[in-house]
Amino acid sequence: MTIETTIVDVLKGLVQDADGTVRIFPDVAEFGTPPPYITYQQVGGAALNFLEAAPPGKRNGRFQLNCWAGSRIDASELGRQVEDALVTALGAYVLGAAVAAYEPDTKLYGTRQDFSIWF
Repeated sequence: MTIETTIVDVLKGLVQDADGTVRIFPDVAEFGTPPPYITYQQVGGAALNFLEAAPPGKRNGRFQLNCWAGSRIDASELGRQVEDALVTALGAYVLGAAVAAYEPDTKLYGTRQDFSIWF
């Protein structure tokens, strides 16, 4: 299982339709996806290098999570739920407070926040 699969598993209950459709996407959502939804991407991380040239037993990723909703309040609440879930389930380290966003083309409100996750 990849860390991306694990992130989706941890968060899917926050944006899952009654029919089981999960609205979490790597990088960008498909055009016309109804809100609320979450996008994520790895935006770096701490590299590990050993003198014996052996691969590390763990890796680190810096992941940006973006929450999109029809209102500022809904986007902010979803963002807080994402933060709580990642910290609780994965021991994610929060790398800063959420940043508000607005997408004029879709008229959606968003939050984005970065997390450091060891896996």
